[in-house]
Amino acid sequence: MTYRHATVRENHQDLASGAVLHSAAGFPAFPVRLASEVFQRALELRGKEPVTVWDPCCGSGYLVTVIALLHRRQIKAVLASDIAPEALRLAEQNLGLLSRTGLTARADHLDGLAERWGKPSYAAAAQAAGRLRRRLSADGGDVPTAVRHADVFDPDVLEMLGGARPDIVITDVPYGEQTSWRGPGAKTGISGMVRTLASTLAEDTVIAVAARGRTIPLDDGLRPRTTFKIGTRTVALFQNALRPTLSGSP
Repeated sequence: MTYRHATVRENHQDLASGAVLHSAAGFPAFPVRLASEVFQRALELRGKEPVTVWDPCCGSGYLVTVIALLHRRQIKAVLASDIAPEALRLAEQNLGLLSRTGLTARADHLDGLAERWGKPSYAAAAQAAGRLRRRLSADGGDVPTAVRHADVFDPDVLEMLGGARPDIVITDVPYGEQTSWRGPGAKTGISGMVRTLASTLAEDTVIAVAARGRTIPLDDGLRPRTTFKIGTRTVALFQNALRPTLSGSP
């Protein structure tokens, strides 16, 4: 399937993982153009904006940080959570780039590295941080953010977010490759995650789940509103009619 919203192939070099945005081994990035497409399809289903976006399996926080930098005008706030403490440390660094102060500090740090080591790549990344700061300012300024330790399989997961009510949930689950599910509900996988979210969130919340492969592995009780595949990833979007179709849901 082709792109429906992110139809223009833009240069997203400023958003490359490991340049301005932080990265680490074991924390895969996400294709920037696809991130934009998934968000815009979810926003289309949601039907109103601005929205609060939550990634409940955030890893490095790369996905929601990229979405917020690309679509600041449609974003009210960004939430990120994970069960792994090492992920949260990295996510805090990346979501910290959703402020002009954070991007200024990042540019200064990269300039210092460029001066110390004489590497053009650091200087280029510092310039990219400056461009992202200017774009953020032009599109509405700092994004309210929160990073929390939370188990996506816990029915009280929203309480761990401080009672926040997301409008759109977007998450990438490359489990079985570089990462693995954790927590008491881990064996239920994607289906268990979606069931927990559907029983907790408002019925008009859109849940977008991306995974590598030709299909999203779901049990027979789950019916997404729509699915699409681009590149190596398949994306399923759920909303509204999800809760009544959950046979045996909490």
